[in-house]
Amino acid sequence: MTPLSPFRLWQMGMENAMMLWDVQTVMALRLSGLAGLHTLPAGEASRMMSAFAQAFFAWQKALMSGGDWNTSNSAFTRPLARKARANRKRLTGSRRK
Repeated sequence: MTPLSPFRLWQMGMENAMMLWDVQTVMALRLSGLAGLHTLPAGEASRMMSAFAQAFFAWQKALMSGGDWNTSNSAFTRPLARKARANRKRLTGSRRK
C-alpha cells in the first residue's frame, strides 16, 4: 500500500467536493421536477440510482483486487463525477465546463 501524499489528499478532497456539487445540483433539479415545479425528461426518475450502483460495484472490485485507498476512491468517484457532470449539463442546458 502506497502512502498518500498531502497533495493527493487535497486533490481527492477537491475531486470529491466538485462531484458533490454536481450531485447536489442534479438531485435538487430532479426532486423539484418530481414535485412538479418544472418538467423533467421522460424516464428521469429511474435514472437516479443506476450511476451509484455502477460506481459501488467498481469500488468493490477495486477493493477486492487488492487496490489501495487511492485506487479504490478513484474507482468510485470518477464514474460518479462523470455522470453527475453530464446530468447537470443536460438538466440545466449548460455547455460550460
